[in-house]
Amino acid sequence: MTKKLAALSLVAGMLAITAPYATAEVVLPDAVMIDDGEVAKSLTGSAGNPENGRKVFANRKQGNCLACHMNKDLSEQPFHGEVGPTLDGVADRWEEPELRAILINSKIALSEDTIMPSFYRLKNGARTMDKFDGKTILSAEQVEDVLAYLKTLKEE
Repeated sequence: MTKKLAALSLVAGMLAITAPYATAEVVLPDAVMIDDGEVAKSLTGSAGNPENGRKVFANRKQGNCLACHMNKDLSEQPFHGEVGPTLDGVADRWEEPELRAILINSKIALSEDTIMPSFYRLKNGARTMDKFDGKTILSAEQVEDVLAYLKTLKEE
């Protein structure tokens, strides 16, 4: 067996192992229903990963949450914003379905006037650059990961 054929065989085997996860049904942005400020069910059908969520939260090209929010858990990161409320203890102030709705579409969950972006909607305002129009800021998995991370932020 050639090295190339062996590599293809290995990749095919890995795909077979991960296939149930790759085909998991994801709720598409246009199908998300925010009911009474809540989205009860996971967008991916499973809980997110808080460690990945922490990375997305802090990443200036993804969640960029620190641009507006202070968060003691990420004190090693510079330039915490003060526009939004501190997220220390956010898991004690909001229930999971409420936090999910805020992440998905802050304009519906909070207020049309909020400057917080909606991370899982296809249209994010009048000033959206053309290359981002029709795309979500975060994937469904990333939303669930950030949510899992936010759930770790409890009062001390």
